[in-house]
Amino acid sequence: MNEIKLKLTSSEIGTLWGEFVNGTMTDAVNRYMVSIIEDESIKTIFEDAIKTFEKQKQQIVTFMEEEGFPVPIGFTETDHFKGKQRLFTDIFCLNYLHIMTLHGLLGHCTTLAVSVRKDLRDFYDSCDDDAKRMYQQTIELLLEKGNFQRDPLFYPAKNPEYISSQDFMDGFIGKGRKLAATEIISISLNLKKSIMAKTLSIAFSQVAQTKEVRKFLTDSEKTADEQIKSFSKIMQSDNLPVPKSWETEVTTSTDSPFSDKLMLYHIGFLFQAAQNYHGAGLASAMRTDLVAAYEGTILKNLMVTKKWFDLMVQNKWLEQPPLAPNRIEIAKEK
Repeated sequence: MNEIKLKLTSSEIGTLWGEFVNGTMTDAVNRYMVSIIEDESIKTIFEDAIKTFEKQKQQIVTFMEEEGFPVPIGFTETDHFKGKQRLFTDIFCLNYLHIMTLHGLLGHCTTLAVSVRKDLRDFYDSCDDDAKRMYQQTIELLLEKGNFQRDPLFYPAKNPEYISSQDFMDGFIGKGRKLAATEIISISLNLKKSIMAKTLSIAFSQVAQTKEVRKFLTDSEKTADEQIKSFSKIMQSDNLPVPKSWETEVTTSTDSPFSDKLMLYHIGFLFQAAQNYHGAGLASAMRTDLVAAYEGTILKNLMVTKKWFDLMVQNKWLEQPPLAPNRIEIAKEK
């Protein structure tokens, strides 16, 4: 069988749809940032990111049109208000691109895993290569500029050991034990992502044009801050450093560079994506206090995303993804 003629599955269409909508959102932010960045080395990476997505976007459109599916609206020039005042510093822009590249890297693993058709697998392979290149570029430049905070360092033990006590699970009472390196992977990554969500919520709340969106953004900033404090407390109780905050990288501008639709969607995207990472953290947690922290965080994020969904639908800003055929409705048409 000629694989190129295989019809795209629902999962494959779903990944293309998501790549387009989320990609156009990030692209709008990147285009604004490249217009305000003064550091040429940072600007060059953003220009590369914009060119890369433009190539990917055209391929996604081709895939969907060939299958007869409507191309999503996503985010367009109408969501990017040109000529606005600077809202972020250059260093924040670079950190933003780094974190969003991490989202892309992890997302492409999923999209490749559900893709069967060879041309689609090849496409996501190339997307993954692009994301890996971008990751290398952003992390090297952050290190060069002294603005990348590495995860805590451990000192090596003399010999391997087996767990010998139930105290290993204890995080609230008893002797307990220090954080394991396997647990810090998720804690550190989740802290960095929560710091990004908090900083963007602060910036967007300054420039949002409607009261309801501004309130949601203020509430989401408080939720992200609570989560940062919760996991920072766990790290600091073991005398481990936590990633620095980025609030001071946001200017005092109240002149919005984006539509309320884009800003609201972006924060919702970050909170939804965080559920995957918090779930992974919960699965790797072996201390009771960590389990409780992740469960509380996941529950609060669900409440945030519910409010986000209601607000997006209320404003008719949430695009509907392709749906399975409604056989009952089709039968009624006869």
